[in-house]
Amino acid sequence: VKAANVVLIGKVHVGGGLVTVMVRGDVGAVKAATDAGAAAAGKVGELVSVHVIPRPHGDVEFILPRLEG
Repeated sequence: VKAANVVLIGKVHVGGGLVTVMVRGDVGAVKAATDAGAAAAGKVGELVSVHVIPRPHGDVEFILPRLEG
């Protein structure tokens, strides 16, 4: 989040030590933030995957946490 102009919208402890982190922002900023997060995660443990959805379909958008204000 510090690496780019993005907003942390949620995190989910999936289980077994796995965590899903969700951020919102423009595609370039989200890519920069996920790259920085992936590098940091790789230093302290195993990174399983990173996925950026550039323009989510309305159905996907509906289930993601909303930005306030």
